[in-house]
Amino acid sequence: MIVLAIVFLLIAVRQWFRFPLRIWQIMLGGAVAVLLFFQITPGNALAAINPDVMVFLFCMFVIGEALCRSGYLDTLTNAFFRYAHTSRELVFFVLFGFGAFSALLMNDTVAIIGTPLVLGIASRSRIPAKLMLLSLAFAITTGSVASPIGNPQNLLIAVNSGMHTPFVTFAVWLLLPTLASLCAAWIVLSLYFRKDWKTAFSYEPPSEIPHDPALVRIVQCSLVILIGLTIANISISFIAAAIVIPLPLIGLAAALPVLVFSSQRFDVVKSIDWTTLIFFAAMFVLMAAVWETGFFQSLAGIAGVSSVPAILATSVIISQFISNVPFVALFQPLILQAGGGTARLMALAAGSTIAGNLTILGAASNVIIIQQAEARGETITFTEFAKVGVPLTLIQIAMYAIFVTLI
Repeated sequence: MIVLAIVFLLIAVRQWFRFPLRIWQIMLGGAVAVLLFFQITPGNALAAINPDVMVFLFCMFVIGEALCRSGYLDTLTNAFFRYAHTSRELVFFVLFGFGAFSALLMNDTVAIIGTPLVLGIASRSRIPAKLMLLSLAFAITTGSVASPIGNPQNLLIAVNSGMHTPFVTFAVWLLLPTLASLCAAWIVLSLYFRKDWKTAFSYEPPSEIPHDPALVRIVQCSLVILIGLTIANISISFIAAAIVIPLPLIGLAAALPVLVFSSQRFDVVKSIDWTTLIFFAAMFVLMAAVWETGFFQSLAGIAGVSSVPAILATSVIISQFISNVPFVALFQPLILQAGGGTARLMALAAGSTIAGNLTILGAASNVIIIQQAEARGETITFTEFAKVGVPLTLIQIAMYAIFVTLI
């Protein structure tokens, strides 16, 4: 618990140092510390690293890097944002566009693809990079709430609870408050960035787009496979009431054209964001050690599972410390033992996901965005994120509490 507290503190104040620490370095230090102090055995540490998540992220990084190298990302950007004329319209497109994508492609995937896209827009306009990064972070966290494949914790809830037609269930319970929450994000960002809110915007592609026609065709093939298999998963869920195509398999199938047929395969693999993969592996080790203490399991039990507001509040708070996926893994059985109920499960899905809007550590997608942004010379500090994220999260949680309770 001391190691976890130090990790959390260092991430919060890392910009104060003369040579700022990276988030992945801090998390790796925490993982090494719990190993050195024998808080987890090497065997348990290795077993804690989730291969499904690591494989899926690696494959998405491959597709994202190939998108950038081919120049096709700029083509997509031009098609998507050409109708925005001011920064407020641009933020609206980011919130609802990327929010919709995250519901279909999983929020971590959209974070990987979206970060270089929004930073490219910021670099060619007078719109602050921080506004674009925060808009992306809030979009993909909030948008992923309404889908069982929007994020890993929703997938866990849909599969382990034996939920029939999970896409319909999530849509009925969470789609409307999610749309309202995206509107709330637009309003909160407008208040915080009011000086930049009416800045004129006209997307102009970079003067020299690195264009590789062969790689463009390969990337298009990868995107067709990725979206096609995702739609197949959704369609099958209506018939079989289950998600039958594993996410790692979808990722591998989509990345395969780049890894097999591209002449730039080695350059692509060399250039992907390996530090974020290190962060995830280290996070799994540290969180497994924290899990073995039983501390947060006892807190979850004390909080209770009887009411929707209690589940929402507990989800938001504890997810900051042990990440939302481990939290759902420990809390979902308590809800099922207490009699389950769709309302409680939907509150768990909403709370554990919206927790990502409170602080940087509330969602892995936030870390992916910041890691990629720092590699390109931009960042958001812990305090800058919380100034906007805390009021937004309080508003959004109230929306979900009211809607889930009334339905």
